[in-house]
Amino acid sequence: MLSRTDVTTATASVIKRQRGVVLITMLIVLVAMIFAGIALMRSVDTATLVAGNMAFRQAATHQGDFGTEAAVAWLQVQNTGTGLQTTNGAAGYSAILQGPSTNQTWDQYWNTTLDTSPVSRPITTAGGVNSGSVWTLPTANGYTVSYVIHRMCSATGAMSSTNCVQAPTGSVSGSSSMKAGNPANFTQNSQVYYRITSRIEGPRNTVSYTQVVVAM
Repeated sequence: MLSRTDVTTATASVIKRQRGVVLITMLIVLVAMIFAGIALMRSVDTATLVAGNMAFRQAATHQGDFGTEAAVAWLQVQNTGTGLQTTNGAAGYSAILQGPSTNQTWDQYWNTTLDTSPVSRPITTAGGVNSGSVWTLPTANGYTVSYVIHRMCSATGAMSSTNCVQAPTGSVSGSSSMKAGNPANFTQNSQVYYRITSRIEGPRNTVSYTQVVVAM
């Protein structure tokens, strides 16, 4: 027959064992909570980094407008005479249409063909500098914009409907005009298309490309 002392001793032993199990359980829960907290922090940091990179990329894309405007201004100056019939690599202009080969990205094509030895950044020369076969504008607000112009023709020389992509020639007649009088007919001269590709470098090694097609 168990005495009261024996029962008390047995109960105390069970309580001690239970306390040991609770301690181990709490330690396991604590470790799990620590790992969950670390995972949550890393997830938040990753999301913040991705959002920041997207913002930088979008800002870099907007900077491409400066390359387009500079290229258009250059084309307008050269659009008289025969200046646009031959390639002028020093100005970032090609009289024939070229681009990346199959399975080659524009960045690979740019770095291996167009601008194999980029000039050092930042660019401080007013108006920009020649860099390989592209033209690089002065660095502004941490962004460096370069551009190359390709005439959408398969051969150099005078443009023709056989070797250049041209806007169609159109004519308008005044015979069906609803306005008073009968305006004289006019004919729209055909125009050649030019593709302007801009490469923008920004903070955090951000690189973005924009392309615009203009007719002149």
